[in-house]
Amino acid sequence: MDKVIESYFQDLESQDKNIQYKAYQQIMTATEEKVDWAYEVWDRLKNNLTDRDNHKRSQAVQFLCNLAKSDPEGRLLEDFHAIWEVTKDQKFVTARHSLQSIWKIGLAGTVQKELVLKSLASRFINSTHEKNFTLIRFDIIQSLRNLSDEIKDEKVKQIALELIEKEEDPKYKKKYASVWKNV
Repeated sequence: MDKVIESYFQDLESQDKNIQYKAYQQIMTATEEKVDWAYEVWDRLKNNLTDRDNHKRSQAVQFLCNLAKSDPEGRLLEDFHAIWEVTKDQKFVTARHSLQSIWKIGLAGTVQKELVLKSLASRFINSTHEKNFTLIRFDIIQSLRNLSDEIKDEKVKQIALELIEKEEDPKYKKKYASVWKNV
């Protein structure tokens, strides 16, 4: 890992929130493409999934999701459950940030895509007992749209449309369907 990227990870620990945020943005930008340093930070990020600090949990999920395409060893498949658990975090903002990032794992390959699709569909169907489940469902539908836009897979769109059809409340069915307008 080059010194610049290393400094961004160090800056995440800064007491200055502006420095932390700039470092976060730089890491997110760097991980939009494949990188060769994923495993240098992997274990640290994996450990942060259960950190007391919800910001560290959220960042860890977002970084790991972005790093999925830089994971030729398939570590993410072993660590998926731990990442997925943060989508159910006690801090709703952390849970949402995590859920909104999870689709990026589907960009890493067929196995990863199937794991993401299965997990998102199951969560949509079984989320009605959760607080703010309509927001969770919206995030799932938006995630499926994001994945579909990236990989151009008709199966992803079909799954999303089938999930939308399962929504019984016309108001929310319309809201979820709006994500797929202009497709």
